[in-house]
Amino acid sequence: MSITEPLKKSVRCVILDLDGTLINTDGIIGDVLKVFLGKYGKQWDGREVHKIVGKMPFEAAAAIVEDYGLPCSTSEFLSGISPMFSDQWCNIKALPGADRLIKHLRNHGVSMALASNSPKESIEAKISYHDGWKNSFSVILGGDEVRTGKPSPEIFLEAAKRLNVEHSSCLVIEDSVTGVTAGKAAGMGVIAVPSLPKQSHLYTAADEVINSLLDLRLEKWGLPPFEDWVEGTLPIDPWCIGGPVIKGFGRGSKVLGIPTANLSTEGYSDLLMEHPAGVYFGWAGLSSRGVYKMVMSIGWNPYFDNKEKTIEPWLLHDFKEDFYGEELRLVIVGYIRPEANFPSLESLVANIHEDGRIAERALDLPLYSSYKNDPSLRSSQP
Repeated sequence: MSITEPLKKSVRCVILDLDGTLINTDGIIGDVLKVFLGKYGKQWDGREVHKIVGKMPFEAAAAIVEDYGLPCSTSEFLSGISPMFSDQWCNIKALPGADRLIKHLRNHGVSMALASNSPKESIEAKISYHDGWKNSFSVILGGDEVRTGKPSPEIFLEAAKRLNVEHSSCLVIEDSVTGVTAGKAAGMGVIAVPSLPKQSHLYTAADEVINSLLDLRLEKWGLPPFEDWVEGTLPIDPWCIGGPVIKGFGRGSKVLGIPTANLSTEGYSDLLMEHPAGVYFGWAGLSSRGVYKMVMSIGWNPYFDNKEKTIEPWLLHDFKEDFYGEELRLVIVGYIRPEANFPSLESLVANIHEDGRIAERALDLPLYSSYKNDPSLRSSQP
């Protein structure tokens, strides 16, 4: 389907989930549960996260109490852990693309509702730390305001009622299978943005599955398109990363035809969690050689079936020798596309070269070229 053929021509409003869709609660959930379970001599390792994503608070709590055999009731668990979560709301960051989406829809007069299984008081506390969010939503609806939460469609149908629109004219954006199920049961269009890595196959009920909010193409739904893409690239708030090259020129370069340089992910787990898997670009500084154009992947590299996220920059320069062990500093300034599966190594290489051509052209633009002089590219400090 081409981008000019709307998936749903009659979309009049957008209903958004909160946790895992607009804000990154994963890290805080893990941090709080590690502390709380530690009181009982238990260790949270994250393996049960799929059992609580998108669930009503009581359901999620009951699953944890049962799985860990905790000597307390579900109500006692909630009473003990709720204040710990409340203390952390101020630390929750917006997911990449969330601010952009909310501002874009608000500026174009598209009605928005926020519909979450969390209690309304908790929702309002969380969004109070994000400038302009509360006033952007015509409706804010919590799970404690309906008889049954997601996967029941009730919360979405009630949101449409309060917006005074037909349910069929609503577009739902959700991160959980539970939310997708609820949205489809409500007869609404649904975009899934899976919060659990490498689980896209579970979201087949959704009308569209995307990697992150950065990949939204609203015109596919008959909504006003984003206007901030530049020459096939999306400008992002610059961020830096660096360290010694642990794998590099030699291993992959012979196949790819460009110098590759793997960096260690040690010490960057929080940063990697903040940024969606995908292809980015910017500038690379090698300690003893200079500054070069760079395109980079963050993610699991589906072709090689990596189990952990990797950082793989490709330096757009004709090197004649390798640079194992050298200090490499990166300033990432833009985004190109989500991580994708390719049917063959040849198609993977072709896409890498196309990403390189896009980055080469973009980095000549004043918007990006000024970052070539960023002092962090020449620093030996992380």
